[in-house]
Amino acid sequence: MTPHDAALVDEGRRVLAAEAAAVAALAPRLDEAFARACRMIAEAPGRVVLSGIGKSGHIARKMAGTLTSTGTPATFMHAVEALHGDLGIVGSGDVAILVSRSGRGSEIGGLLGYLGRMNTPVIALTGDPQSDLARNADLVLDCTVDTEACPMDLTPTSSTTATLAMGDALAMVVLQLKGFKASDFASLHPGGSLGLKLTVRVSDVMIAEQYPWLPAGAAMRDTIVPLAELRGTVPILEADGTVAGIVTTGDLTRLMERDPDFLTRPVEDVMTRAPKTVSPDELGAVAVRRMESHGIMALPVVDEGNVLQGIVHLHDLLRSGAV
Repeated sequence: MTPHDAALVDEGRRVLAAEAAAVAALAPRLDEAFARACRMIAEAPGRVVLSGIGKSGHIARKMAGTLTSTGTPATFMHAVEALHGDLGIVGSGDVAILVSRSGRGSEIGGLLGYLGRMNTPVIALTGDPQSDLARNADLVLDCTVDTEACPMDLTPTSSTTATLAMGDALAMVVLQLKGFKASDFASLHPGGSLGLKLTVRVSDVMIAEQYPWLPAGAAMRDTIVPLAELRGTVPILEADGTVAGIVTTGDLTRLMERDPDFLTRPVEDVMTRAPKTVSPDELGAVAVRRMESHGIMALPVVDEGNVLQGIVHLHDLLRSGAV
């Protein structure tokens, strides 16, 4: 890397560090106003109407998209167009979120006046808690930044990143308040790869019919053929059909290396007890994350009583488009 290129990389790192610091500084500021804002949005009988000007408008538009995609009807209203006919968007039962770095301007003032006459609650996301917007809003979320990442401290950079993060925090807490689930997300995103990831269930991919298993009293010699046929994982069951453990090809290999009498060893001495499992109704993507986080290639599929229903393999999930 040339000295010039190194300087460019250093400057890029400075910008990223500045914006990361701006986001991190928001967390200690969250207080009761944030909790009240989340409840206000979650309990609104109408929609959430977001508005802003310039870069703040872009952030407000993205916030509207995030809320809508996670089960909270929201719409963006341009602050200038609002004063020229678009105020009809605001209806009874709506909540307004106004985004403004400075919290000042004639458009903001006009919006506040109309929303006040409509008795529409206003949540302000602003970089100036003492601004006109903050003084007239019902709730204020402080998105102040010490300095922009812009080397001239002019271009909205750290401030827009911080405000965007605050909007994401609102949306993610609201979806939990409303009990929004992955299945709800899937119904709102039916198209493309994202829709596929959210519709593939373990039951769609697992091997269920006549899946071989071994009883807890089996010997290791009994595992050799099933391990070869079943891609390296064999469930071990109790008499009532519940999963007692699993034996893998790795278990067999390690046993062969240290015990010349490995064929006569009971599987109970070798198996992994209380293995990681998955239910048939869980998303395939959840099963993949579980396998990857624990470094395993297959999971027994069990019902609520831990009774074996089949097995699901990582490669099958990957081929299905679950991730």
